[in-house]
Amino acid sequence: MVKKVAILANGGDVSGFNAVIRAIVKTAEQNGVECYGFIDGYRGLLKNDYVALSTSASRTASGILPKGGSIIGSSTNANVFHYKCVEDGQVVYKDLSDICVQNLKDDGFDCLFTLGGDGTQKSARDFSLKGVNVIGVPKTIDNDVACTEITFGYNTAVSVASDALDRLHTTGETHHRIMVLEVMGRYAGWIALESAIAGGADVALIPEIPYDINKAVEKINDRRNKGKNFSIVVVAEGAMPKGGDITIENTRDNGEGVDNTKLGGIGNIVTKQLEKLTGLEARCTVLGYMQRGGSPTAFDRVLSTKYGSKAMELALEGKFNVLTVIKNGKLDAVSLEDVVGCNKEIGAVSGNTAQSNLRKVTMDDDLVKTARNIGICLGD
Repeated sequence: MVKKVAILANGGDVSGFNAVIRAIVKTAEQNGVECYGFIDGYRGLLKNDYVALSTSASRTASGILPKGGSIIGSSTNANVFHYKCVEDGQVVYKDLSDICVQNLKDDGFDCLFTLGGDGTQKSARDFSLKGVNVIGVPKTIDNDVACTEITFGYNTAVSVASDALDRLHTTGETHHRIMVLEVMGRYAGWIALESAIAGGADVALIPEIPYDINKAVEKINDRRNKGKNFSIVVVAEGAMPKGGDITIENTRDNGEGVDNTKLGGIGNIVTKQLEKLTGLEARCTVLGYMQRGGSPTAFDRVLSTKYGSKAMELALEGKFNVLTVIKNGKLDAVSLEDVVGCNKEIGAVSGNTAQSNLRKVTMDDDLVKTARNIGICLGD
């Protein structure tokens, strides 16, 4: 019988974290289950730093549905299976996962809910092999977690990007400029593609389709020949030219076993190229962390609540070591083994590698077909 559970939020923040936490807690309370939250993701699990969660008026899980971020924090660089330590002035890496497992046992937790993306769920799978009852909930604005049709936080990010495109339209049209918007998404083009459709963009460059800048120029010149002296271009941060590679803004030193590449800069590169090749003024806006923060959309509030409630329901049914997913439009669950795919090595987390099981845009996706049908240039 599940009587005491713990929640951790891990990875980059998204709108919807708190809605999931609230749904888990409320469903747990309906069934007499105690809820706790580890502070700052897997790092809190390692430190055994946690707080009680309740929806009673005086406790932390009350009134958090519309609140962005995570009331229990998050961590983007805490791979406890390959943890960065400093000993005698030297950096060493240690597998500290057994400490986490012992903490869970000593605390009496019957299940651990892991709210996060592919890296978070990879560690969740690794913990399941150590006997921990784990249930994952798919989070990321990138929408790239395997085995589910949508992650919580994604819709809010798309909505922010779409609103930005609406505003760039008026500036571009007024001053006869090319307006370029660089959006997040890492190695997947979901945000760029869907916001381009929602925001009426003319060009969308995504990681899955290496682009030819001349194709974008042709599109812009065609619009100009029709009397439209401005164009809107959306560029995913992971977009790359044909024969080229992704643009890396910085390489972080967050330790081995995590993705240390900080993407960014492709928007400015594309802007300069388009200005030179078209003769039109071009301006770049990098939306950045605006996509991550703030209140979740109504869609994300509902999706997050569905995910959280389903996760607790699975725990009550004793169905562990799974990820809650949306499959064929309905709530479901899949094995964490399916989620990690070929990325089986203990301690290896996320990244754009052959072993990574990231969900990327495929050429037969309805979004691609729709974009092409309405004349959005995808750079090919």
